[in-house]
Amino acid sequence: MANTDFSVIIPVYNEEDNIQLIYNRLTSVMEQLKVSYELIFINDGSKDNTLALVKALANQKSNVKFIDFSRNFGHQIAVSAGIDNAIGETICIIDADLQDPPELIIDMYQKIKEGYDVVYAKRKKRAGDFPPKIWAAKIFYRILAKLTSFPIPVDTGDFRLISKQIVEVLKQMPEKSKYLRGQIAWIGFKQTFVEFDRDPRFGGKSNYTFRKLLKLALDGITGFSDIPLKVVTYFGLLVSIFAFLMSLYVLWGRFISNNHVPAGWASTIISVLFIGGIQMIGIGIIGEYISRMNHDLRNRPLYIIKETNVKK
Repeated sequence: MANTDFSVIIPVYNEEDNIQLIYNRLTSVMEQLKVSYELIFINDGSKDNTLALVKALANQKSNVKFIDFSRNFGHQIAVSAGIDNAIGETICIIDADLQDPPELIIDMYQKIKEGYDVVYAKRKKRAGDFPPKIWAAKIFYRILAKLTSFPIPVDTGDFRLISKQIVEVLKQMPEKSKYLRGQIAWIGFKQTFVEFDRDPRFGGKSNYTFRKLLKLALDGITGFSDIPLKVVTYFGLLVSIFAFLMSLYVLWGRFISNNHVPAGWASTIISVLFIGGIQMIGIGIIGEYISRMNHDLRNRPLYIIKETNVKK
């Protein structure tokens, strides 16, 4: 089989309005680069006409591949499936909503040719996004950067180019709760970025609900930092000191100052609620880590393919 220069991974979920346009723009970019390429669409359980449109393209063009999941497994899993099946020397990850301009790949590929293994697109502006979502993302990325022992780039998504060397390492990382931008940063090698202004979504609506964004954030934090567990320990120490001081205060009032307060004392209730709240927070944080371990220990398939035209 002849070598393929480029594999473009495109996870899709209810993107029928964007399939033809993302195909046209990616094809134009690849022709400008004068590279051999494949486009891999991963259908993550779409309920609209997305799969039919992708299949129509695949029937017309041999370099259009598709992977159809048995159900919705999530964006990060869809990207992982593309990575598992890509054969290109350089792999591009891009969403189908056209918020990330395919034309930027030209500048990003120039960085790859300069010897970089990872080139990610860094947003200067985010047009069309709800302001609270933008602020929450900025805060989250900066908190995550402080929590990890290695640099995770801020103001970036999954839109990036990675070398085949990075892909081979990613295939050796079996965790089920994927946070790919963190995994890629953790791997290291030469990494750089290209800045751009993000466009509004072309068609359809965003599939990243608040619940999905929160899950992604938790995957990022629990997957690459143990600081939350240390915070639980520190809180436990502070609560123990607080409880000890309160005990001394109660004993002083009972036996020395004879200022014994009857049962139902308000501060007792406050103390119980405070300690109980800290305990519940701690249990919740520990539970998140245990949940990740449980998912990995069950060792179920990361995804299930219902239909594909990818030949390995």
